[in-house]
Amino acid sequence: MISEESKALFAREVAKYPPDQKQSAVMACLAIAQNESGYVSENAEREIALFLGMPVMAVHEVTTFYNMYNQQPVGRYKLNVCTNLPCQLREGVSTLKYLEQKLGIAMGQTTSDGMFTLQQSECLGACADSPVMLVNDRSMCSFMSPDKLDQLIDGLRSAGGK
Repeated sequence: MISEESKALFAREVAKYPPDQKQSAVMACLAIAQNESGYVSENAEREIALFLGMPVMAVHEVTTFYNMYNQQPVGRYKLNVCTNLPCQLREGVSTLKYLEQKLGIAMGQTTSDGMFTLQQSECLGACADSPVMLVNDRSMCSFMSPDKLDQLIDGLRSAGGK
């Protein structure tokens, strides 16, 4: 169930578009829903569809197309490692494998303490800086050698749930 506060934020986003184009706010509404609960549930998709006057499937298509929308609960830190071809050629896949080993999980899984979720992603637009990863869909990390990965993971663990 999406809160009234989030629905007010939906309305603010919708107001940015002409009345006949309110569906253009779908990405913003998905981000608001995810911010509220940590992921976009099927119920949230239905409520957004109703709010925007669009088919639920159209909302679901946006949710599943973009990597930034979580379709299930994720850890405190979501780590997206780029494995697109340019990054593959510059250790992107070995970076993902290193993190799988370090965290004791496979790609797509969350650590048992709920701290980390590991995902692969398509191009993050920083091919020259590879291997690259995105933390919580916001912080880009470049040139991620095993030493830098160790520092990052250890630093995030130290920060805990803060």
